[in-house]
Amino acid sequence: MKPEQFNERPHQSEKEEALNYIRTLMEQARRDSKLEDIPKLEKLIELVDSKRYGLVWEEHAELVEEEMKTKIPVFLEDETKKIVENIDSENYNFLLEGDNLHSLHLLEKTHAGRIDVIYIDPPYNTGKKDFVYNDKIIDKKDVYSHSKWLSFMNKRLEIAKNLLSETGVIFISIDDNEQAQLKLLCNEVFGENNFLTQFIVENNPKGRKNSNFASVTSEYCISYAKNSEKAYFVENIPKASSDMRLDEEGRYVHSSGRRVIVGQNDFNNIVSDFESDKHYSLYFKKKDYDYRFIKEDSIDLIDNNLLREGFKRYISYRENSFVENTYTQKKMEELLKKRALDFTEDKIYEKNFRSTIRIKNLLINRKYEAIIDNKKEMYEIDLKTTSAKRQLASLFDGKSPFDYPKNVGLIKLLLTLNDRRDITILDFFAGSGTTGHAVAQLNNEDGGKRKYILCTNNENNICEEVTYKRLLNIQKDLPHNLKYFKTKFINKDDDDLEYSLLNNVKTLIELEHAIDLEESDKAVAFTLSEIRNLDLSGIKTVYVRQHSHALMDKEDKQRYENIELIDVPEYYFASEMREAGL
Repeated sequence: MKPEQFNERPHQSEKEEALNYIRTLMEQARRDSKLEDIPKLEKLIELVDSKRYGLVWEEHAELVEEEMKTKIPVFLEDETKKIVENIDSENYNFLLEGDNLHSLHLLEKTHAGRIDVIYIDPPYNTGKKDFVYNDKIIDKKDVYSHSKWLSFMNKRLEIAKNLLSETGVIFISIDDNEQAQLKLLCNEVFGENNFLTQFIVENNPKGRKNSNFASVTSEYCISYAKNSEKAYFVENIPKASSDMRLDEEGRYVHSSGRRVIVGQNDFNNIVSDFESDKHYSLYFKKKDYDYRFIKEDSIDLIDNNLLREGFKRYISYRENSFVENTYTQKKMEELLKKRALDFTEDKIYEKNFRSTIRIKNLLINRKYEAIIDNKKEMYEIDLKTTSAKRQLASLFDGKSPFDYPKNVGLIKLLLTLNDRRDITILDFFAGSGTTGHAVAQLNNEDGGKRKYILCTNNENNICEEVTYKRLLNIQKDLPHNLKYFKTKFINKDDDDLEYSLLNNVKTLIELEHAIDLEESDKAVAFTLSEIRNLDLSGIKTVYVRQHSHALMDKEDKQRYENIELIDVPEYYFASEMREAGL
């Protein structure tokens, strides 16, 4: 092919031209019997066609990922660290010690599609010993520092997406070092259409003194949904008391921006059907809160008897014609009974009782008098690293083990964007345990039953000496249940793999159901003898070994007639069992 022929299609993209050119070379190689060139050209097509738009980086393998090629991660409970402050078998929280990729791999077995909110504060890749990859600190001199960070994050975010529920959302804190790359990566993992917002978080109001150009006061928090069409944020910022006023019933209502629902109206349709449920004249007597709905077919036809009794007439109109009221008569009666209307000389307004506003993407530190539960209270949005550090220090004998911990206030603000109080929250970069602290504090404040799962490694004893210790130290003020699991491994070529896996399903059962198995309506019975001797009082589900399940006779089946039987280890380790030929 001549060079000028390569460009003879002006409407093709450069990529399409390149692909067509390579395909032509492949055909030529086949004609010339140069078969050894074909695999190379096929690889070239794959490389050219691999990206249409988006982020490109050099893939890097992780040692912890390679480890799973020959080993199966499992959890082992450290019972010495179990915390029981509330006898509630279905409200346990979990701290998972180990590399978070291993923990996420196991969470896929127990929580796929079941996590409501994920918050993570991953390493920012600043080059200041904050990011370790394959046991090596990554600094700015490493030409692959961005690629290694992206490979590291991509593997974890792919699993995170699988863990989110259909309404689930993820929040990721980040700074300028990787913000742009993270945004593009999340577009690929979650889909650009599932981007929700990027918060700018004022964590250092005074600004960093070591900033080279502008004094940096903020970082970012990027948010994506599993499915933006099903996800939602509720209004969770209390209105300032200066924006509210007390009505005659002693309730706070918004003092401005009231909506006119009866009165002069330039928008609603002119009434053509005088029997319509949106056509009525309302006669109202404020003195004793009496009212009458009357169908009138002429705007000039007024009930003077009612006027003499002290009633005032309210109609929706334009020029000399009736227009349809905003609400039906039934809806209007409901608002009257709730005393949710304001009456002026010629208009009726609907009272705005909403005492919250939508969160803004610029999150700044504020303290003001707000209306909360119809009362004036001081409300504070505290996002500062300095106050987070002071709080952490108060739990560790006056010295904070972290220089830049996240503020509990930030996590609480993000979690209350979901109005449910029974959600499950995951943080797989748990660090100092701020997310667990925030969940416990929220539950204490509103009586919620939110549950958290925290994952962190134990590098420099961080899991034991910081994350766990913080959760232990808050128990006096914020009592809640906790189980501590550690990651261990089983070799895939284990001669007794099935039994090894069976002995490690208990922790997964507890993790999946947020329970302590001994206090729950679930049980395990792996041998036929255990199946027959198990006390079934109060039991609804039994995890059994598949082989023993198959040996159950008619009498056994009758005994378990109303009990769910789940075969293990297949339920959790089906792919590993198939791989081993079991």
